[in-house]
Amino acid sequence: MYDDVDPFIGTEATSLPAPSGLAATWWWPKPQVGNTHPGACYPLGMVSACAYSGAYPTGYGLYDLSTEGLPTAIHDRALTSGFTHFQQSGTGAIRKYYNYFRVTPMIERLDELGKTWDLVEEHAEPGMYSATLDNGIEAQLVAGPKSVIHRYRFPAHPNARVVVDMSMGGLTIPYGATIPLRASLESVEPGVAQGEIVVEGVPLAVYMECDAESWRQMLWYDHRLMPAGQRLDLDSIRPTTLRSFGLMWAGPAEEGQAVELRIGFSLRGVEQARKNLHRDLGELGTFESRRAGTRETWRGLLDAVTVETASDERREVFATALYHSLIKPCFAADESPFWQQKGPFVFDIATMWDIYRTQLPLLTALLPHRAAELANALLSICEQEGNLPIGYRMARGSDRFSRQGSALVHTLLADLAQLGIPGIDWDWALVHMQTDLRRTYGEEFLLQGYAEPLSHTLDIAFGYWCTAQVAALLGDRAICDEYAPLADRWRNAFDPETGLLHSSTYYEGTRYNYSFRIMHDMAARIELAGGDDAFVRLLDRFFGFGAEPVAQPGERPGAAEMAAGYALGRFEGLNNEPDMESPWSYHYAGRPDRTAEVVHGIVHQMFGPGRGGLPGNDDSGGLSSWYVWACLGLFPVAGQNLFLLHPPAFSAARLRVARGDLTIVAEGFVEPIPGGPVQHVQSVTFDGEPVTGSWISGSDLHRGGELRFILGDTPSDWGRTHRPPSTPRPWAIPAKEAS
Repeated sequence: MYDDVDPFIGTEATSLPAPSGLAATWWWPKPQVGNTHPGACYPLGMVSACAYSGAYPTGYGLYDLSTEGLPTAIHDRALTSGFTHFQQSGTGAIRKYYNYFRVTPMIERLDELGKTWDLVEEHAEPGMYSATLDNGIEAQLVAGPKSVIHRYRFPAHPNARVVVDMSMGGLTIPYGATIPLRASLESVEPGVAQGEIVVEGVPLAVYMECDAESWRQMLWYDHRLMPAGQRLDLDSIRPTTLRSFGLMWAGPAEEGQAVELRIGFSLRGVEQARKNLHRDLGELGTFESRRAGTRETWRGLLDAVTVETASDERREVFATALYHSLIKPCFAADESPFWQQKGPFVFDIATMWDIYRTQLPLLTALLPHRAAELANALLSICEQEGNLPIGYRMARGSDRFSRQGSALVHTLLADLAQLGIPGIDWDWALVHMQTDLRRTYGEEFLLQGYAEPLSHTLDIAFGYWCTAQVAALLGDRAICDEYAPLADRWRNAFDPETGLLHSSTYYEGTRYNYSFRIMHDMAARIELAGGDDAFVRLLDRFFGFGAEPVAQPGERPGAAEMAAGYALGRFEGLNNEPDMESPWSYHYAGRPDRTAEVVHGIVHQMFGPGRGGLPGNDDSGGLSSWYVWACLGLFPVAGQNLFLLHPPAFSAARLRVARGDLTIVAEGFVEPIPGGPVQHVQSVTFDGEPVTGSWISGSDLHRGGELRFILGDTPSDWGRTHRPPSTPRPWAIPAKEAS
């Protein structure tokens, strides 16, 4: 799949064919742009690098801050003022924009630093980004685990430069800048410099080596050169007192001369940054050797999943979705700046609300050791800072942006425990799972039986269920008995008169978007709605069966337009997170045929090739990983060690999972077309044995085997009687087994 990836998918406003059929009834409230960037990334690496235009939110691209509808352009073409490091991946409105240490190759005067050049040519592949500026300079960037190498080819010029600006960060949109609080910079020897900036409470160190041996190496402050050899130290920097500063290599360039700048990064000082650089460079220590190493790593990961299709376009979209699913979080072992012991450290969990349903289950399936490392990092954060984080970025302290969700780390831990993933101290984990449930909205939940917004009631109740799962595996009957009634409090969020959630303030949605999430006791949930038929009617209305097409918000939509759209109570068509799992709620009412219709509309009408190929924010791979699972005919039920089945979007696929290979075969598959007929599951076997229900356990999937679907043109009886398990209290432990 490596050769099929197009890192430019999702970098511009959504540009997909007009939806038809069921998909035309879905309403998209959030920004219609993927917010991805094509920069150089190492899989789950610490650092990325990309051309910098200052646009929202990654620093790359054309757009201003946007929270609804089509994004507003602030550039009419691709521009750059240099190349920055650390970018978000497909996120929406966040408060950490990074883009530190801008490197600018120039043949202009230093006074012109900050101007923009046209990008007249761009190329990207997993791990590498290149572009040509309209001044004739060619740029190439490649990322390692904790480093980036820049290579610039200059036209003939008497005074070429490579300028590093250490003073800037963030975006050029209003209120988007991030500036250092403190900084230090020094020349170590010719071709070598090091420094550190403190940003958002984090000490970010760099160690730099430049191979332009005959060029002068100079520090500069406020666009003016400093005396040779002088060290620069700045403290208590304010926006009003900030003057740009950095260093520069300058000298004559011959036509086509290449200059390499190699940068190691660390959150634990310049010496560790130096070690990180040299470790990443290896023995050869060149751009090409690093590029080859990064390419090999990406290829190994991406080629762990293969699909069979006659459509190059569909293969490209799938391969890119898999690529986007493996960029974040940033794994930075031994790099915590807040506690000194060695061990896992992870940032850019942006946020759990975005990734817990689909991206983390994909990480667990493909790289279980990484999932365990992430779990241990999250537990360390909890022990050091007091909470299992809702989000965690390269900044001091967990995100306090708790309106999105509660107790979401619990779902990852529950899955890992049920799967038996090694490397986690489950007694330690259980302590933190318990105490975290009583924080933030958890106290309100305990005192009154629910928490506002009511979506948090569902989160916390399920958090108690997940925690009891871990307690059961440890044989702690007391916790299981205590948590059973607390896990059942999800009922308090629902109105039996309507079968929906009570009115509340719902983050980025309405009660409709949150009413059809998959709970641990879906049988009781459906009974509360009035039974199978009543529940299916609610779902049909939500998904627009029989409804007229809707108009999507345009640029800068007004309040009345948005209110009217939300009043539809309609599915958001993968433009946003709250209802990503809702198509599979039909399974629990015995209607997997309805799931097939909805998923078919999403897969074949909401994703496409090209820069406008995503329907909304990719959200650190949350959206792309949804697409990967959906195309494979699988959907993970986070925290329940369960996968729901539906018609695959390819004739065959193969995944290299934890304990073997999983082969997926779709007999009778017909290459689909947008708006074309939907295929339905007639029967399923796993390793030759019939699968009468519409699900498979995560333990079976992680073991590998052959999952074979028989597809047909019309719905069948498959999955109608044997419903996915509803497990209100699966942790009941026989007395003789309890500790």
